[in-house]
Amino acid sequence: MEKSLVCITAYSNKFWKIKAQGTLFIVSYGRIGTRGSINTKEFSSEEQCLKEANRLIESKLKKGYQEVEKQEEEIRGSGMTEDQFWGLLDMAHYKRDDLEEQVEWLVGKLARKSVEDIIRFDTHFNHQYHKSYTSDLWAAAFIIMGGCSDDSFDYFRAWLLYLGKEAYEEAIRNPESIIPYLDELEEDVPEFEDLLYAASLAFEEKTDLDQEAYLDLYGEMAGKDYEQPDLELGWEEDDEEALRQKFPLLWKLYGETPLG
Repeated sequence: MEKSLVCITAYSNKFWKIKAQGTLFIVSYGRIGTRGSINTKEFSSEEQCLKEANRLIESKLKKGYQEVEKQEEEIRGSGMTEDQFWGLLDMAHYKRDDLEEQVEWLVGKLARKSVEDIIRFDTHFNHQYHKSYTSDLWAAAFIIMGGCSDDSFDYFRAWLLYLGKEAYEEAIRNPESIIPYLDELEEDVPEFEDLLYAASLAFEEKTDLDQEAYLDLYGEMAGKDYEQPDLELGWEEDDEEALRQKFPLLWKLYGETPLG
């Protein structure tokens, strides 16, 4: 017996899986997009093992978890609300293993929606994305990667947003909160450029029209383009001591040995 459950809401993106085999069951759980944790338990009989597994499943269902297929159906729904936007990002984490496969899944899922929903997805994305254009996050990215150009900062912010609603909003408040997610990268850099183009790629897949046509339509439906403000950085690239004092935990981990 095997069951996979997820809980994807505006405030939660967790998975929980159980596999019962003989007198042993294995439970894995955690935030979608991470390896999570694993627990095992052995029983005196197969009957007792299965009974306890079913009890745990019922307990999770009562707490709001759902089977993957049912959760995906809810996200599919009509329209494209902000909750559905975050839900699609979380489900992409769950559906595939690496970033390339995850963005492919997301593009394919969006391409099966209406053009209006694709535009709405991108509108939600841009509305959230612009919130992270801050001096503090740029300083954090500079420390983590040992330097950060304009383009690199764009890709870094896309990676931040892809962590999910709760992690993203906390990162804006406190950039050092992303350290556990950086640990999972090992030696990779925290960038996700492809996510920036997910909506336009879905539009192209759906309509066979190019990105220029998408941008024209986006302008008509979403209104005036966002104008990125001039950002006055509250730090200097060559002032290592100021950066160390600004984010001591990040500096301790990456100041001398940046990722990438």
